[in-house]
Amino acid sequence: MTLYEYDASLGIANFCGVDEAGRGPLAGDVYAAAVILDPQNPIEGLNDSKKLSAKKREAIYGEIRDKAVAFCVATASVEEIDRLNILQATFLAMRRAVEGLSALPSFALIDGDKNPRVSVPSRCLVKGDATSASIAAASILAKVERDRYMEELDRKYPQYLFAKHKGYGTKLHYEMLDAYGASPVHRMTFLKKYFGKKDLCPAVSSGAKGEGIASQYLVEQGYRILEVNYHSPYGEIDIIAAKGDILALVEVKTRSGRMIAEPREAVTASKQTKLRQTALLYLAEQEGSSFQPRFDVVEVLLDDKTGTQLKVEQIENAFT
Repeated sequence: MTLYEYDASLGIANFCGVDEAGRGPLAGDVYAAAVILDPQNPIEGLNDSKKLSAKKREAIYGEIRDKAVAFCVATASVEEIDRLNILQATFLAMRRAVEGLSALPSFALIDGDKNPRVSVPSRCLVKGDATSASIAAASILAKVERDRYMEELDRKYPQYLFAKHKGYGTKLHYEMLDAYGASPVHRMTFLKKYFGKKDLCPAVSSGAKGEGIASQYLVEQGYRILEVNYHSPYGEIDIIAAKGDILALVEVKTRSGRMIAEPREAVTASKQTKLRQTALLYLAEQEGSSFQPRFDVVEVLLDDKTGTQLKVEQIENAFT
C-alpha cells in the first residue's frame, strides 16, 4: 500500500497530517507542521523526511507548498521547552500548526503514539511519516524549516557550528560546548540530562570567549565564517572568514582590563611565520578559489571583574 493509498483508505475528506522536527537536539526551537494534501494533485517522491536527501527534501518542500490545500509550520521556543518540557512543548507546536491552517481540517492524523489534543478530532499513527502521505508531507516541511532555522543560528553563533550538527548531541557539538559553554539558544534542561552534575556553563577561558565574540562581530560586519580554530602542523588560525573576494585570516587577541600593548604587537614575528605556513596549507586545499587572503587581528577587550565585553575592534591587514 502506498502512502497515498493509506490516506485514501481512511475514507476521511479534508484531513491534515501532523509531524514534528527537532525534539532531540540540545539547542534550538522545536518545529511542527500540519498539511492538508489534495489527493487529486499528488506529489511524486513524497516520503518520510528521514529517508530523503537534503536536496530531495528541498525540492519536495516547494512542491508541497504549491500543491497542498493548506499547510502551516509552527514552533515552540527554547524557553517554552525548558519551562514545559520537550513533550509538552512539541504538543504546543503541533496545536499551533493545526490552528494555523488556512482551511479547517475535519480530522488530524498525528505521527507517534502520544496525542497532543489538537482542536479537531484526531488519532495517532506510529511511524506515520512512513505510512501516510499527509504526515510525510508535514515531516518534510517541519524538517526543512528547522534546518534553515539552525543555519540562521549558525550565522548568529558561528562558534557552535550549528549548520553542521543542527543542534544534535554530536561529538563536535559537545566539543563546542566544552570550549564556549552554553549559548542563549541551548536547552538548559537537556544539558542537565546529558551532563548530569557537570557544570552547564563551565568556566570558559577568556581566549575562547573572545573568539566567540569575534566570530559574532565578523558576522555582523557581513563576513561568512568558514572555519573556527583551523589547525595545521605549524599552528592554528583562530577564524577564517570570507567577505566578497576577501579571505580574512583572523588572529583573535583577548585582553581583560587595560590594554598594555597594541594587539598587532602581540602577534610576534614567530607567530606570524606560523600563521603564514598554516594559511598556505589552507589555501592549497581551496582548489579554484579566487579569494584574496589577508591577515587581520580582532581585538576583544573584556571587563576585569565581570568578563563582559567592553570593546571589539578589527585591524585589517595587521601584518603581511
